[in-house]
This record gives sequence, structure tokens and C-alpha cells, in this order.
Amino acid sequence: MSLGLWVLAGAVVAGGVLSVLKAWVDGRFRGKAEVGVERVTAAEVGGELGERATLLQFSSAFCAPCRATRRTLAEVEGMVDGVRHVELDAESHLELVRRLDILRTPTTLVLDSTGAVVKRASGAPRKPDVIAALAAAIEPTGVR
Repeated sequence: MSLGLWVLAGAVVAGGVLSVLKAWVDGRFRGKAEVGVERVTAAEVGGELGERATLLQFSSAFCAPCRATRRTLAEVEGMVDGVRHVELDAESHLELVRRLDILRTPTTLVLDSTGAVVKRASGAPRKPDVIAALAAAIEPTGVR
């Protein structure tokens, strides 16, 4: 087999591995370390935070996954009492984007009732993953 065919085969394998890795990581929520917890204020999001939690979505104008994420987060907001979905244009909020280390859109941050970042996902998350991430942010009622 010629060198060109080996290079082509290697490129196809590498592309396949990277595609699988991206599909596995994209939209998955990951937790934040407790040390140096980032907080987002109501003034920074241009309104009030949710009573129990806030789904903060960073989007951009021509982002197709952002539209799908908007629908998913709006559905979850309607399902869970005390949860608010806020969508911000990343380009219009560059200072906040830099402070929170937002590298791509859509990025979703799950904030607790105080505005602390509990979980984050880059890419379009699935509804069950959003609900599971909210469970980490919402304190059980009546339990102290």
C-alpha cells in the first residue's frame, strides 16, 4: 500500500475518533469546583434570578444549536417551579463571557438560588441532562 493510502486511512480513523469524542462530550453537564465558585448577579443577567435555580444560556446570532437549546431550556423552565431560563447574547456580554470562561455557544450554566454556578455544559444539552443538573442546584424543600 502506498504512503498516500496510509495517510488517508489514518486521517479517516482520526476523524472518526474525534467525531465520537465530540458526540460523547457535547452537551454534557460538568460540575464546578467549590473553591472560587463563580457567582452571577441579577444585574448581570438583566433581570431576576430564578427563585430556586436559573438556567443561563449564552448564545450567538447564527447558532443553530442555540435555538434547539433555547427550546429545551424553555420546556424545562415550564416543568420545574421556581426555575428561570435566561438567554444572553455572548457578543453583547463579553466581560461576563470572559469572567465565566465561556468558550463556545451554546453554553448553559445552571445557577443555584444565590447565583452560584453549579453545573455547566457546552453544546446543546438533552432535556433529561438539564433536569438532572437542576437537581444539583435545587435544595430539597424542607430539608436543612
